[in-house]
Amino acid sequence: MKDYEATGRTLDEAIDKAITALGIRKENAEIKIIDEPAQGLLGIIGSKEARVMVKVKENPVDYIVKYMDILLHIMDIEGEINIREDDEKLDVMILGRDVGVLIGRRGRTLSEIQYLLNVTVRRQFNSLNKMVVLDIENYRSRREKTLTQLAKNVARKVSQDGKEQTLEPMTPQERRVIHIALQDYPDIMTYSKGQEPHRKVVVAPR
Repeated sequence: MKDYEATGRTLDEAIDKAITALGIRKENAEIKIIDEPAQGLLGIIGSKEARVMVKVKENPVDYIVKYMDILLHIMDIEGEINIREDDEKLDVMILGRDVGVLIGRRGRTLSEIQYLLNVTVRRQFNSLNKMVVLDIENYRSRREKTLTQLAKNVARKVSQDGKEQTLEPMTPQERRVIHIALQDYPDIMTYSKGQEPHRKVVVAPR
């Protein structure tokens, strides 16, 4: 995020313009006043607008590191925080001996922390258009392999028996893995049913 210079009839107006353009909250802004507003002759001639320079104190990556570091400290967990950023998302990986507690049953705790992290980051950086994806000790990749194999096994059974099978409740990300794994099976279709957090994938003959 670049620094931003803005002008306005008042200091507040100039500051609001700058933080809106940067997509941050005011508490994450370092504000430098360049010019104070001044009224000219008759309130018109020679009037000078307020001018400010606003810098971002923390970028999203630094903010996430601090947020997760505080969470780990509160839970008395030692962990290493690694972040990889690309054009679409911020991948946050937590590594450590005792970090497995952050995964929870079927990854529910992991999904809940990821949701809260995304909400919090977007409140601080409302111009951020990237998804924050949280993982613990490569759990997601291991879970994806397990789900992909499960999907193939269920599809084989459905093809043989001609009867649909309903899988256990899954998170949206996990259901997506099932749908993608079976999307090229010509005799199989998948759909989801139920309400969160008990929504399930159904594997059925086409």
